[in-house]
Amino acid sequence: QVQLVESGGGLVQPGGSLTLSCAASRFTGRTYTMNWYRQTPENDREWVARISLPGGNTDYTDSVKGRFTMSRDNAKNTANLQMNSLKPEDTAVYFCNLRWIGNNYWGKGTLVTVSS
Repeated sequence: QVQLVESGGGLVQPGGSLTLSCAASRFTGRTYTMNWYRQTPENDREWVARISLPGGNTDYTDSVKGRFTMSRDNAKNTANLQMNSLKPEDTAVYFCNLRWIGNNYWGKGTLVTVSS
């Protein structure tokens, strides 16, 4: 069974940066999509960013364009989300998602808190 484990969350001041990582185990796919979603207690889970392999094309929700960058490290089997210029409204639990051969896998999430 594929497992996804997120890391890198924490407390950061507005304007700061964090890098989230999603480590995938028991996974050897070449054609797949990895996503980052986020959720707050008040809102539904929101899609944030996507990377499609093998091409590596990325896409982002409008609210994070120009601030977040998603990448894939094949050697480490991780998907990363570099988050810059963080805002209080970016505060959420961030979840990693993998879509591969018709299956949908989720991590348990990592909390990002943007506050002074």
